[in-house]
Amino acid sequence: MENNVMNALSRRRFLVSGTLFTAGLLLARYPGIAAITKKTAGKPAVALPHFPDKMHAFLWRNWNLVPLDRMAKVAGTSAAELLRLGKEIGLPAIIPVTAELQQRSYLSVIRRNWHLLPRQQLLELLEWTDEKLTFTLQEDDFFYIKLGSIKPDCDPIRYQPSDATTKAREAWMARVMKEEFPGGFPKPEQPLFHFVKELSTPPAKVAPVESGFSPRFGYAYFALFGDPLLEPEIDPYPDGYLDRMAASGMGGTWMHIVLSKLTPFPWDPALSEHWEQRLENLNKLVVRARKHGIGIYLYLNEPRFLPLSFFEKYPDLKGVTIGDQAALCTSHPEVQEYLVDALATITSRVPDLAGFFSITASENHTNCWSHGLGGNCPRCGKRGPAAVIAELNGLYLKGIQQGIRQYEQQSGKKAATTPQLIAWDWGWANGWAEEIVPALPPELALMSVSEWDLPLNRGGVKNTVGEYSISAVGPGPRALRHWGIARQHGLKIIAKIQAGTTWEIGAVPYIPALENVATHAANLREAKVDGLMLGWTLGGHPSPNLEVVAAIGSNPSLSALQAMELVAKRRYGPAGPAVVAAWRQFSTAFSEFPYNGSVVYMAPLQTGPSNLLWEKPTGYTATMVGIPYDDVRSWVSNYPVPVFSSQLNKIVDGFNAALATLRKQTRAMKLSKAERKALADECNIAEAIAIHYSSIVHQIQFITLRDQLLAKPDKAEALAAVGKLEQVLREEITLAKRMCVLQGRDARLGFEATNHYFYVPADLVEKVINCRDLLDRWLPAMKKSLA
Repeated sequence: MENNVMNALSRRRFLVSGTLFTAGLLLARYPGIAAITKKTAGKPAVALPHFPDKMHAFLWRNWNLVPLDRMAKVAGTSAAELLRLGKEIGLPAIIPVTAELQQRSYLSVIRRNWHLLPRQQLLELLEWTDEKLTFTLQEDDFFYIKLGSIKPDCDPIRYQPSDATTKAREAWMARVMKEEFPGGFPKPEQPLFHFVKELSTPPAKVAPVESGFSPRFGYAYFALFGDPLLEPEIDPYPDGYLDRMAASGMGGTWMHIVLSKLTPFPWDPALSEHWEQRLENLNKLVVRARKHGIGIYLYLNEPRFLPLSFFEKYPDLKGVTIGDQAALCTSHPEVQEYLVDALATITSRVPDLAGFFSITASENHTNCWSHGLGGNCPRCGKRGPAAVIAELNGLYLKGIQQGIRQYEQQSGKKAATTPQLIAWDWGWANGWAEEIVPALPPELALMSVSEWDLPLNRGGVKNTVGEYSISAVGPGPRALRHWGIARQHGLKIIAKIQAGTTWEIGAVPYIPALENVATHAANLREAKVDGLMLGWTLGGHPSPNLEVVAAIGSNPSLSALQAMELVAKRRYGPAGPAVVAAWRQFSTAFSEFPYNGSVVYMAPLQTGPSNLLWEKPTGYTATMVGIPYDDVRSWVSNYPVPVFSSQLNKIVDGFNAALATLRKQTRAMKLSKAERKALADECNIAEAIAIHYSSIVHQIQFITLRDQLLAKPDKAEALAAVGKLEQVLREEITLAKRMCVLQGRDARLGFEATNHYFYVPADLVEKVINCRDLLDRWLPAMKKSLA
């Protein structure tokens, strides 16, 4: 069987979030897709010599994110002792850690302790069960993959009184804090998640935008991803925010679900505990959101793989096996009945849902052909991917329609609409659409990533866009081809775009390259696309980007420039023309982004200046929008390092020049308080992007020079490298400090819904300490060795 699997793997190629893999490489890079292992990596956690010891690192990274008494319990000491130790190293005053802060930041807590705590202590820090952690790592948008699909080896943290060596390092750290931050630990103007309160406040009365694009749905900016329907006390969709979504041009939002959590799972009811409560909460949300002009869509990625132990009891249901899991074969009548019944249960109880969208070939293992291995299933192998995937979408539709009929029979009422089903071709191998689409029911809509397959040449390096690009303007040939097939068979067509932001930099609420966004929307209007998915989990912030897209859809004669002028005038008043000019300059500069699927996932685009520097190679590979480490090879992908850095510098120079002009032109303008704040926020976002990209260039310089030193060049070259390293480290300190100021002014910076905070102010301060440690300890030692 294993040889058959490997042969099949070698023949199949898949696009995973814009990166082309053979299925074998996919499994090698993303082993956590199949199962969350509880074993460690078998390799040590990264060293953190800028802290006196790991205990101090633990204290620093959890300060004011985890309750102090819980930290003390994990470390085996008292809260008073931790307070004393925190004061010794310059940490700020302790503040109450609310339940809401904990529920909104658990991913940040997991990530920042991944290299500090063993699994058991991580559970104690979170006060979670092992099952909850496993579910979160797998279902919170593949968070285990974002952590590298491995758990580093970590010794338990245990408090011990500081010895003489540790005290000396504590004194050094305290001195550095006083030198670099003479006013004390930076105090932010906005606390973390301040934007939740701000965006939950009802906006000034603005009518929902009507647009020719229908539907127009995206992810909510601060929605909880994992299991939000069991946490109604943390409302991911406050009324004020729903109004803001509608005012910015969104007509809907989508939610991640796991079918066995939302409906009864017939073979193991324990998997579905609280399903009725979830459905009840979903119905309340759907009814309330509709009152604000927002429809709710559910993400279907079903049925999920199950452990092999499940199939010991139900061997006939077993489909393709990958690792220690296997598919519930969708060619089996019992599985088909389950899917239909599950969808019927949802729509009979929540008839006002706007719709569903299906992904049938995602990172998750679902149907037997979801990863191209269906040939290893005795049922699905004979049928082929087109028949299996088309039938699966037909089963979804049958369940939806059956549920609506049940609702009408039980209630005696006519349903307002039947929820729409959108089949997304994401992950389909080349050639599949030509067979799948004609077999789909005509009631469906087909969705394609608009910019997919666009050819690029940046800095002389050729690439092809997968997705997540604002630097490239669609639609591309793949989407146009698939939409053409759909039209021939009577299906509506939907474009999935990233209107607000992308993984080119997802740590900002939106990318102000508005001309690129507006031109893309105008192109889709001309292509007569019916509707838009405005973004995956990132990009849902009510932004000028979304407003421009809606404006273009609402007026068939409105040009991209006119739409920008309209939105800019509404948002920035007299400063509107200057902002439009800046948007156009930002767009030109952003079009130089060194796009590649590996780049957008692996480079430190999200962490920016918070990404640490190490004196020796870490030995770790960069992870998907998670932890970049020092893996420059993955960062730059097929770009030569000088070309990659040059392309980022083009963006930095373009943004900085446009910003300088914008600030100069608007400094003396008479603006309202709201207009002045909107303008300041716009400038801060643009500056944050420039800082992130500039820092990446510095990091590449540091790692390149470090590796040159480790290769033991001649003395003259080594001394020159040391001098350059000093300059790079001091520039990184400046950038980290400035980013700390910007994040303190705007708590949206550094945040994304399915990653929570990539960094917080303490991380940027830690980067300063990290750089000072290299300047004060490592480089003098290198100089001494060269003497």
